Amino acid sequence: MSGAERHILILGGTTEARRLAAELAADPALRVTSSLAGRVAAPRLPAGEVRIGGFGGPEGLAHWLREQHVAALIDATHPFAGTISYNAARAAAATGVPLLALRRPGWTAQPGDDWHDVASLADAARTLPALGERVFLTTGRMGLGAFAHLEDKWFLVRSVDAPEPPMPPRTEIVLDRGPFTLEGERELLARYAVDVLVTKDSGATATAPKLTAAREAGIPVVMVRRPPTPEGIPVRRDPAGAVEWVRGTLG
Repeated sequence: MSGAERHILILGGTTEARRLAAELAADPALRVTSSLAGRVAAPRLPAGEVRIGGFGGPEGLAHWLREQHVAALIDATHPFAGTISYNAARAAAATGVPLLALRRPGWTAQPGDDWHDVASLADAARTLPALGERVFLTTGRMGLGAFAHLEDKWFLVRSVDAPEPPMPPRTEIVLDRGPFTLEGERELLARYAVDVLVTKDSGATATAPKLTAAREAGIPVVMVRRPPTPEGIPVRRDPAGAVEWVRGTLG
């Protein structure tokens, strides 16, 4: 690339977002800013500039894009961060800033898996009563209220930061951050006598070992499907593809 420094805004604190920021920040022709939602108390900071907190909806994001002279916008948020993805699509349309969605592939069921696909956390809660009594809940700390009415079930909740109510009354909290090992996940399922796993289709390799451990133990998995990417937005599956898109878009 040649000419003036071009400003790239990356939305998201995912592993892929950090890898992408490192790749792009190494190019002296680019100015890279990563925007983090601020939901994790001590996030892993990416290369380049960092801002933390929301923009104030699509209008606020559009204002920031114009004010900061952003040349390209990349939505590398978590696959289930639906609101910011639609805000990004609306802000990009309003400003004419090119937008890319970076979405790692979802998980695929393997032979021996007992997966129960559902569309939402509420559907997951409705599915649980027929599947088990001791639930390993790995859907994040923000949606526990969907399970709060299941007073007769026991829940093991794993999250990076401590969750807040509402949550099921019989809940044990484990504070931990991936990547997780298969050996560790086997031990955890056995130690807590887990008989059903609930997770979102995040697709991350760092958290995939729990699925293998569940398969080995014959434990059913309630899998929450990820929401669709906003219509008309190009998608790349890895940081390398996103870098290629940036270079092709900016010339």
